[in-house]
Amino acid sequence: MYKVFIDGKAGTTGLRIYDRLSQREDIQLITLSEDERKSPDARKRAINSSDITFLCLPDDAARESVSFVENPDVRILDTSTAHRTAADWSYGFPELSQEHRENVKSGKRVAVPGCHASGFIALVYPLVKEGIISPDYPLSSFSVTGYSGGGKKMIADYESNERPQEFDAPRQYATAQAHKHLKEMQAITGISKAPVFSPVVASFYSGMEVTVPLFPELFKKKCSPEELAEIFNSYYNSSKMVKSAGYIGENEFVSALQLGGKDSMEVAVRGNSERIILTSVYDNLGKGASGAALQCMNIMLGLDETTGLEL
Repeated sequence: MYKVFIDGKAGTTGLRIYDRLSQREDIQLITLSEDERKSPDARKRAINSSDITFLCLPDDAARESVSFVENPDVRILDTSTAHRTAADWSYGFPELSQEHRENVKSGKRVAVPGCHASGFIALVYPLVKEGIISPDYPLSSFSVTGYSGGGKKMIADYESNERPQEFDAPRQYATAQAHKHLKEMQAITGISKAPVFSPVVASFYSGMEVTVPLFPELFKKKCSPEELAEIFNSYYNSSKMVKSAGYIGENEFVSALQLGGKDSMEVAVRGNSERIILTSVYDNLGKGASGAALQCMNIMLGLDETTGLEL
């Protein structure tokens, strides 16, 4: 039985991880009382008595928790932004390459990807790696998320009976182009400039859709929408959690709730020979947060990566 501690269990991501792990017979959860959960000494003891510790904390608190580690066998899974581009941390998106998967499997320090970043990277990383677009391609991205992505305060604001009327419509944010996920979106994909990024929060609890528009005339290699879809089909063919829906040429509605409550992701190619849109649909609390963290934990423990997950 593996001993697991969730530092920051009271948050949205931590609660979902706790709920999933509390149903598993192979996991012994280390818990702290309400008085202890903010005690550095109590947290330090819990971290060092665990096999794996999840950090579901703000960035500074996550860095503090890492500094508490004295037991060399403790493995850390950080869901914050603090370590996603750190050279000595593994990036927890095993579908990107065999190297990523091996780094997660053997890693002592694994950073769980950001929710918006996950969808963008799933779409852009294969195109850069396969030489379809150059690293200096002028990328942009639009992403719509459920309000649970904003944490407990945003959830309370959206679920309040006294919320402002403008909350009923989608709201764009981070308009100064300084969203905290931009750094990993650029670093992990290897692009030379961060994309123009337009995140939007809407009045539903959880779900996410990320869109990346492309002009084929700017491609490094000539590639039709159908051929682009075949690249994604092949790239994610062996993946259990990221699936390609191929090329979808007809007009349709694409819902950010399509995989609500699930831990999987679907990528697709849409559009035509002149203008293409890539889409990734998933749950911001699933493959965008807790589901991705649990997938990484399973891989680190040598288990089937989908154990305890909803696909």
